Amino acid sequence: MKINNLLNVSVIAMAVVGSQAPAAKASFISLKAADVSGLPFYLSNPSTTMRHCHQSLQRMVDIKELAEIKAQYKQHRHVMIDGDKMAKILFLLGATPDDVERLKAVSDHLAPDPTLAFRETRTGRFLLDFDRQKIVRTERQPFMLTQDEDFIRHDAGKPREFHEIQDELQLNTAFQALMRFKANLIHGIKVAPRKNLNYADNNVVSTAFNLRIVTTKALQGELAIEGVHADGVDHTMTTFLGGRGMAKTKDNAVITVYDMRQPTGAAWNETNPDTVILDVQQTRFLDTLVFVDHEVKHGASPLFADSVDQRATRDMFVILSRKQTQSQHASYQYDSVKPHQEMPLEIDLGLLEELDADHC
Repeated sequence: MKINNLLNVSVIAMAVVGSQAPAAKASFISLKAADVSGLPFYLSNPSTTMRHCHQSLQRMVDIKELAEIKAQYKQHRHVMIDGDKMAKILFLLGATPDDVERLKAVSDHLAPDPTLAFRETRTGRFLLDFDRQKIVRTERQPFMLTQDEDFIRHDAGKPREFHEIQDELQLNTAFQALMRFKANLIHGIKVAPRKNLNYADNNVVSTAFNLRIVTTKALQGELAIEGVHADGVDHTMTTFLGGRGMAKTKDNAVITVYDMRQPTGAAWNETNPDTVILDVQQTRFLDTLVFVDHEVKHGASPLFADSVDQRATRDMFVILSRKQTQSQHASYQYDSVKPHQEMPLEIDLGLLEELDADHC
């Protein structure tokens, strides 16, 4: 059934129940159970049905909004979702209000990054198993990007070992809903293929980074010290979790998406303005940007503190999603999808059939 048809059904049901006059409602209350056994449910239980219809209608509204986001992503190859809208989507996909609130503090428990002094990090790998409709935590492995993947930095081509995401995060229903959002958004979206990835496979590997960027008087925090680059994947998503002491200037921690004409490695303030597709400054909790990684490049300005003597922090999730590698790929030996033994996780993928029926 199309989303608009479902919305119409819910509206009609609410109109029927809501149109009952007070006197009529009183007469329902006075009926004995035997008297209402033959009545339609919406007549015998008006208050319960009203609540149920409202919940169903809200769900359809949220699915329709998510479908519109997916349509934008499919057409434009990038989409920006503001934090308030993102929160509603997370609730739709299983998040609880308490767990959404807990995301604001989860970055307080990160560990030193293996190669960047201004960054604290934890990572985890997850398989989006579309065949089984599951999200599965996979075993710990090194992470590596190469110059061949449009990543030029001192640690390019070197396997990096990160501290792992813990149960505090992976069991959080809001984090799980973010993974479900990513799965729903990218499912069925065809992208420019990368070399040596297995596009015949339905499933997708997603590496989730929980990051904190730090700027102090002695240390300049960078969102992308490598300059203009790509992430070596099919779909990149970044979600803002919060910050402290950040300068309130227009050039602070701005993510810029470029077309493919922009040379890799250019500093954020040395790029060609004609190649800019989008500038995004994420300032509200859950502000989320997604783009097709191999069809664009991206970079970011530094994290500036509100004053030279103040410590500034910026917390975020970055979720990188791609097909599994083939044997010729540089990361093939680090691309196992075996389940994690010490911190196992398997949850429903939560793929919305209504979404794909209307927009894929």
